[in-house]
Amino acid sequence: MPEGWEWDRTLFRGSAAHYERGRLPYASGFPEALAEALALDGRGRLLDVGCGPGTVLLPMARFFTEAVGVDPDEDMLAEAERQAGRRGVTNARWVAARAEDLPAGLGEFRVVVFAQSFHWTDRDRVAATVLEMLEPGGAFVHVSDLKDPPPGTTGLPSPAPPYDRIRDLVRRWLGPVRRAGQGKLVNGTPGGEALVIARAGFGNFGRLVVPAGEVVTRTSDDIVAWAFSRSDAAPHLFGDRLPDFERELRALLEETAPDNRFAERLPATEIRTWRKPPA
Repeated sequence: MPEGWEWDRTLFRGSAAHYERGRLPYASGFPEALAEALALDGRGRLLDVGCGPGTVLLPMARFFTEAVGVDPDEDMLAEAERQAGRRGVTNARWVAARAEDLPAGLGEFRVVVFAQSFHWTDRDRVAATVLEMLEPGGAFVHVSDLKDPPPGTTGLPSPAPPYDRIRDLVRRWLGPVRRAGQGKLVNGTPGGEALVIARAGFGNFGRLVVPAGEVVTRTSDDIVAWAFSRSDAAPHLFGDRLPDFERELRALLEETAPDNRFAERLPATEIRTWRKPPA
């Protein structure tokens, strides 16, 4: 892990309840696109490492016999279980564990997915373990928003959320170094995640971009939820000053959009896949 940062249980404390409302969804067609790319047929098992509230696992579960979500944050798993019940997903189960605890007796999988969670792990160790947990020809999958190019803000019917100003506000309250739990934020993977995954023994790299671009309307409540869903602005970091921070945040949002309406375009979803060599 990066020098000066160690995982701790406070990383996303208090954030789980804000995920569904605050985070923008992945591109609507990503489950079908991934299923087609991997020739999924309803058999085999899915493991989602760092599953959070089930953002990827729940729409993908129907393509597998069983889907297992692993996350160290029990509040995230409780929210995932609640969402599974609401959506009628009956073939999912949830395990409280870190990626470094794998294989944790979970058995063999056809697909192991990391949705913007791999960078939180001891990557070389975890990639090597995942290779052993996959069936021959199984897939290591990384799902993320496509950051480059970012969605445009021209032609929107309402102001875009003032994300840069919100980040500046968080820094003013919490200090110039971005926080993650009790330490500083992880800043990417030296050499790139692809190098780590290839070094573990994976090959047959594939990349798929699922387009989006739809304009969605957001409210101040949605943007506040977005802020509190992030590790660097998790509610616990503000301590007893949380109500004061939220009041200042809401004043900033009202200044930007007095009618309480924001607009933004959904980013495309990038899916990268690697395969375990056949037996």
